[in-house]
Amino acid sequence: MSARLQRRALPLAVVMLAASLLAGSAQADTTPAPADPTLTADLDTILSDARLTNAQAGVQIIDADSGQVVYKHQPDALLTPASTLKTVTSAAALDLLGADHRFTTEVRTAGGVHGPVLVGDLLLRGGGDPSLRPQDLDDLAARVAASGITTVTGRVVADGTRYDSTPYGPGWAWDDQPYSYSPQISGLTVAPDAEYTMGAVQVTVTPGATAGDDARVSLSPAETPMQLNGKITTGATGSATTADVERRRSVNSLDLTGSLAVGAAPVTFWETVEDPAVYTGDVFAGALERHGVHVVHSDVRAVTGTRDSKPLASHDSAPLSELIVPMLKLSNNGMAEQLTKEIGKVKADQGTWAAGINQIKNFLAANGLTTPAGRQVDGSGLSRYDLITPAKMTGLLKVAQTKSWYQAWYNALPVAGNPDRLVGGTLAARMRGTAAANNVHAKTGSMSGVDNLTGYATTPDGHHLAFTAMLNNFTGPVPHSILDAIAVRLATGHQAPAASAPVAPRALMAPSTGSATPDTDTRWEDCESLHRC
Repeated sequence: MSARLQRRALPLAVVMLAASLLAGSAQADTTPAPADPTLTADLDTILSDARLTNAQAGVQIIDADSGQVVYKHQPDALLTPASTLKTVTSAAALDLLGADHRFTTEVRTAGGVHGPVLVGDLLLRGGGDPSLRPQDLDDLAARVAASGITTVTGRVVADGTRYDSTPYGPGWAWDDQPYSYSPQISGLTVAPDAEYTMGAVQVTVTPGATAGDDARVSLSPAETPMQLNGKITTGATGSATTADVERRRSVNSLDLTGSLAVGAAPVTFWETVEDPAVYTGDVFAGALERHGVHVVHSDVRAVTGTRDSKPLASHDSAPLSELIVPMLKLSNNGMAEQLTKEIGKVKADQGTWAAGINQIKNFLAANGLTTPAGRQVDGSGLSRYDLITPAKMTGLLKVAQTKSWYQAWYNALPVAGNPDRLVGGTLAARMRGTAAANNVHAKTGSMSGVDNLTGYATTPDGHHLAFTAMLNNFTGPVPHSILDAIAVRLATGHQAPAASAPVAPRALMAPSTGSATPDTDTRWEDCESLHRC
């Protein structure tokens, strides 16, 4: 449970600055990589780990510039990608929507304005923005007030119909629905924090002053339409923390249980919210009241059909080239799914998973990445229906280098061993103190029985390698160290070590650092029942 409670947010501008400092490592020697007679033996030994007995492993490694295959192990096996699928979705989005693509949220008047009175409804129309925050809604509310409107005789109406009404992707686990890595997808949604935890509420529990007191439970945003059931008590000083918050499936209702010791630090939980469009409308309605705009009917309703309206104010998101940073660094599932439906809306006028996935397939086909066919049903890899091969994943890494958006995409990948959470991302605590640290840029992907890594490694002599390693159908703990050993071996260089110092693959396993930073962010990384991992 402790890992699920950890979080830290930094401004997106800091992320981009830090990532840009690493861009130099993307420059590689364009001559073909020299053959390494020990590489195959070393990687074969790593993949012989007993934890993979009866499991499936697929690996392909190429010279990223020449395309020469330097190692392969079942490269055409169809395997579950988990969150490595976000590399496909983000690359397609950059190519099909453009790196400068922005999402626009509008406030519109549905009725006549007579002096300070809007006789009718105030319409909040979603543009699919996965990064819309309460501050943005507050700014929109301030602009409504600045227009002179002080009274709305109707209500706030929430329009999330840019995308279809299907909230969950094909094959998503029903028991993941309460957790923030599995949010409902809507054309109108709000993210309470700087990491864009869209469609979710932050629940903070603070102990009382003395043992036996009820702990204080607060919601952010405060307007979240959530019922609280039960209570969390304050335990004696030094007692164990057993506090837990669980959302009941399909309803906005939280069950509170357990205790938190006197003097203990507050703990934070993240829970999804039903009907993101109405939730966003509730937050906007609260902002209107704070800015002196009185809405007569306080209940926010979703739009069920086309409404005649006039534009009043709008908010544009950051460009897509910036939004992919938290999406890839932190493995943000919701953002990936919003992009998938946005691709369908922009390219086929259908904000659906089917339309978006069809456009992504067209992108892959246009770039020669067609066989084997594989299967993609969502944008994040949260579904176990998704299947792809290591060869196709590595082929995407090769193709991406030819694109104008490549540098932004490369910088957005997690960076091994970098302790800055929004640079290192899901690799922040992995491979520290090795040749891969601040070298390997790669996307992680894990769920029960699945662990994958796909990205780039630069050798000491400047050769740029692209690699994909996929481990599926194993039992027991997720073997990150196996994947890390492969990446570290690549980062040490192609040339064999001196005969007096033979490679010991076990020694390549990244050492434990004792860092408090988790190697996966349990709000994002798509592990089955991750809140218990």
